[in-house]
Amino acid sequence: MISTRYQILTVSRQEAAIAAHQKTLGWRVYVSDAPATQLNLKQAVLTYRDEWIIEHGFHRLKGVPLSLNPLFVKNDDQVVGLTNLLSLAVRRLTLIEFVVRRNLKQNNEKLTGLIENNPKKGIDNPTTERLLRTFDEITLTTVQLPDRIIQHITPLTTLQTRILELLGLSAAVYTRLAEN
Repeated sequence: MISTRYQILTVSRQEAAIAAHQKTLGWRVYVSDAPATQLNLKQAVLTYRDEWIIEHGFHRLKGVPLSLNPLFVKNDDQVVGLTNLLSLAVRRLTLIEFVVRRNLKQNNEKLTGLIENNPKKGIDNPTTERLLRTFDEITLTTVQLPDRIIQHITPLTTLQTRILELLGLSAAVYTRLAEN
């Protein structure tokens, strides 16, 4: 076995190499196949900065709430079908988020009661998952009697009613679930 030992005696800065490298710090390269007449540099940079929005959709597909992974189907047509179905679900989640956020911004409004640890804090950019969590404690009770069926549904809170309004839905959509 051969053992080699090195000892550094002096260290010197290579100022020219450091300066050349510093000139490239903070720079990014953007490549697009969109014509400059359709997407100028500023628009390209702003579009790229919103890339996380697209990534958020893929995150939803791969994890909570849709859980495409792991995929427990065997046939290729099942994989395609499930993927198409879940992509529709991602589109629905994204659309709900978009509509609520747009309406909150138009009304210069913030929703309070969405953050569990800080219910008084208002937010104007809620996720669909956070909005749907407000409907977790809803119960529809159905009692079947010999001559009729009685149904009761948990009343909507003010926050739940407001979320439906922001989505352009009437609270009647909800209350009709328990019409006897």
